[in-house]
Amino acid sequence: MTAKDFDIDRAIALLREAVAPFPKAAMFQLAEEGFDSLYEQLIACIISIRTYDEVSVPVSQRLFARARSPEQMVELEVKDILTLIQGTTFAENKAPQIRQISEQILDEFGGDLPADPEVLMQFKGVGPKCAHLALGVALGYPCISVDVHVHRVTNRWGYVQTKSPEKTMTALEAKLPQPYWVEINRLLVPFGKHICTGNRPKCRRCPLADMCDRVGVVKAT
Repeated sequence: MTAKDFDIDRAIALLREAVAPFPKAAMFQLAEEGFDSLYEQLIACIISIRTYDEVSVPVSQRLFARARSPEQMVELEVKDILTLIQGTTFAENKAPQIRQISEQILDEFGGDLPADPEVLMQFKGVGPKCAHLALGVALGYPCISVDVHVHRVTNRWGYVQTKSPEKTMTALEAKLPQPYWVEINRLLVPFGKHICTGNRPKCRRCPLADMCDRVGVVKAT
């Protein structure tokens, strides 16, 4: 199979069924629970950086129980935010970032966060992955968020051939049909965690096995 031959429509349909039994990716789960504003999604993504979904979801829920808007967040001291987000990786860095971002949104945008990835990426600690994911989940904004799972799986398929998540994002923007841009992250995070794992992927139970080039796979189960 060549990358050109990969049937992405069939793959997406199979993925939807394959990941249905698994917990949803953190940002999508939080959105389903009603934490679906652009601000909430941005803050939740900051919390999720280098943190397992099993931790970032309850941490985000705990913070949002106290503050769900920039106005409410700036009422908290940094030490209060730090207490609320304990458990997330680099909490000591994220707490002042969250408060600073909230202040900036109020000072520079009157509390109304623009739906613009370039604006979001100007905030400290916010890169393309977070900006794109927050916009995609909150607003359906057409952008691709590439994390380790999206990068690994699409390269393992042979659908793209890149060496970094940033280059994978560029390659997918040029190739992946736009209706799948947000969904690809929703599907490949649980798929990459439970089936197409980094080490010893579960190829025997993978519904895409006949489509996959298994690039870089040494041992599989």
